[in-house]
Amino acid sequence: MSDVIVVGAGVVGAACAYYAARAGLDVTVIDRGSVAAGTTGSGEGNVLVSDKEPGPELELAVLSNGLWRELAGRFDGPSKGQGGFEFEPKGGLVVAENDKVMAALTELAAQQGVEHTIVQASGLRDYEPHLTPELAGGVFYPQDAQVQPMLAAARLLRHAAESFGKGTVRLHLGAEVTGFLRSGDRITGVRTTRGDVLGDAVVNAAGTWGGEIAALAGVELPILPRRGFILVTEPLREPLIRHKVYTAAYVTNVASDNAGLETSAVIEGTPAGTVLIGASRERVGFDRTTSVPVLAKLARQAVELFPALRGIRAIRSYCGFRPYCPDHLPVIGADPRAPGLYHACGHEGAGIGLAPATGHLLAQLLTGDKPALDLHPFRPDRFAKEAA
Repeated sequence: MSDVIVVGAGVVGAACAYYAARAGLDVTVIDRGSVAAGTTGSGEGNVLVSDKEPGPELELAVLSNGLWRELAGRFDGPSKGQGGFEFEPKGGLVVAENDKVMAALTELAAQQGVEHTIVQASGLRDYEPHLTPELAGGVFYPQDAQVQPMLAAARLLRHAAESFGKGTVRLHLGAEVTGFLRSGDRITGVRTTRGDVLGDAVVNAAGTWGGEIAALAGVELPILPRRGFILVTEPLREPLIRHKVYTAAYVTNVASDNAGLETSAVIEGTPAGTVLIGASRERVGFDRTTSVPVLAKLARQAVELFPALRGIRAIRSYCGFRPYCPDHLPVIGADPRAPGLYHACGHEGAGIGLAPATGHLLAQLLTGDKPALDLHPFRPDRFAKEAA
């Protein structure tokens, strides 16, 4: 019998388990695969405030940004300041192709109210010496950061298990949830392919598959997969890119409802010396078929932004599925339609960055504390017809 059952061992589920255990709760984490085997294992590791419009998601991102920094210090290992999960507070540079886009970026930055620096075209190369000179300027966000998402999920789970008492966090991997246990209307556990697990509360942190888990409980969450590809280059001898760099089109694509293909240049280096090149978005179900035309477009956009990449080889690509919600906000909180069920899913491409805040806020709910942020905008039943 656990205080909390977390369904999903990605970074959001790991954060929920970590903060629940840190609050003194006994936690069981269940996943049909291994740790970070789903969307987390296919992510870039973005910890961004720069791409969020003013509102509840930006507030969530700012809270989470601070929590990632706290975790990096708390988990510190051989690489000081990186927390054992390659935390890099390198900042993000959003660039504009023309004066009109630059004006829009400047206006957005002013509305966001987060720390930023307006960079004129003449100053871009002070930030990124290899950028194309054919840009109108940009905005630098020092709070933007990067983590290695698989390491982050694993470290959260391991640290919780090792730091908050033996047996506080248990992993049931290779166990698929097939249904829910109930006492009257209240959920009291889950049925899995490896047996029943009892708990006072169940947290749905199944990411892109969060809607399927919700359906097993008889409630609807309109979470859909949004596929994205990433190109990975060969390791470079010397770092070519200092920050996370992306074009203004990325901000537009994040907020788009279009089901068709959208791409924008998102480029950054890693501690291993490789360069990650994205990003694409399209709703094609769970089709993992590699699209060479999409990869070619990503490569072309990267070279247009950083001409020095033209002679660098791409060594592999991968794709993942972002958990898309129609209003582009995650689902966080208790589900009034199914007492005992909580949700922590639907973060789309921001799940890595928003994971600590999501886990922290849910732990506050589970222990009866007042959440640090108003969770009303993220409520699970907001999509119901009667809520329209």
